Amino acid sequence: MSLRNTERPVHSPTDNGPLPLSALLALATAVFITSLTETLPAGLLPAMSGDLHVSESATGQLVTIYAIATALTAIPLTAATAGWRRKRLLLTAMAGFAAANTVTAVSANYPVTMAARFVAGVAAGLAWALLAGYARRLAPAHLQGRAMAIAMAGIPIALSLGVPAGTFLGKALNWQTAFLSMTALTVVLIAWIVAAVPDHPGQGRHDRTPILAALRVPGVTPVLFVTLVFVLAHTILYAYIATFLDRHGMGSSTDLVLLVFGIASMVSIWVVGAHIHRRLRTLTIAATLLVAAAAAVLAGFAGSPALVYGAAALWGLGWGGVPTLLQTAAGDAGGDQADAAQAMLVTLWNVAMAGGGIIGGILLDRFGPASFPWSLLALLAPVLLVVAAARTHGFPVKRSTA
Repeated sequence: MSLRNTERPVHSPTDNGPLPLSALLALATAVFITSLTETLPAGLLPAMSGDLHVSESATGQLVTIYAIATALTAIPLTAATAGWRRKRLLLTAMAGFAAANTVTAVSANYPVTMAARFVAGVAAGLAWALLAGYARRLAPAHLQGRAMAIAMAGIPIALSLGVPAGTFLGKALNWQTAFLSMTALTVVLIAWIVAAVPDHPGQGRHDRTPILAALRVPGVTPVLFVTLVFVLAHTILYAYIATFLDRHGMGSSTDLVLLVFGIASMVSIWVVGAHIHRRLRTLTIAATLLVAAAAAVLAGFAGSPALVYGAAALWGLGWGGVPTLLQTAAGDAGGDQADAAQAMLVTLWNVAMAGGGIIGGILLDRFGPASFPWSLLALLAPVLLVVAAARTHGFPVKRSTA
């Protein structure tokens, strides 16, 4: 996954070659499975709670344990598997998802289900640290941004379409069917990866360095700070968007609001993919401002349904390309230690997701849902300042992909 790996990949794209769409779509499906496996229990809490004989709040921890497992294991596992060939590592991660989702579907025991979710989180840590760089290495230099955008499209698809579809399937049949469907999709994906995704070497033992040494590389720290705070801000609102809308009389429209968010996110991914090669810094600043604008609208005009839908569109336009932007920035800044930078980004991303749920709950209890958009504005201010200041390294004015 390193941008400057000294070993030549087995299938090296030519400078003027086309994008390997089949391989990239396979990676996008892996991203989809990773994202949907994490969030699927949120739409199935009542039914899962009854069958597991625990409260809904306890069932909700199935999402938290996933994020915690990813945060705890991404860095050490990335270091331990640095020498593995990339295809082998990706197939191992996908097999972990298949096993974990199968156990989740057939288990009626809460501790066993929690253990399966922990395994899924571990698999996610491996996958997230691998997928972004894998997509880049499949494409010629001038198309790497577009390749990343295609691979990362799995995130908004999972959030805007996958979660509602999984919830519908769980209600129409049962929640076990939703998880077994994820297993079936993963098995198909494994065959797809075997057939269509080129292999790449890992890092040889002589290339390995302590993973935290990446923090000393100029530009890595600003990218990691922006990742932590931006994702934290987003999650505070996203995790409680149904509650926020319900308090403003739009609870029954949550699915439509999220659909608008998802469609706008897809547009954002397309725009980022088309322009990231030359405008990473500009796009990151624009993303921050768009999400801040959405928060400002929600802070002042949440009583207007039309403006709420407009805010959802702004939010999606800003957020959709953020995973691609931040993973590209981390890869660029990390250089020879890009794998380490990506692993830390994955860790902080999941810390922010878990923290967003916790902080959002505290804000809800103490100040009510109206505090969410104001919290976003407060957190996005330092994000904008750090991006603006990182002009030489991290979010440089002139990006080099050499």
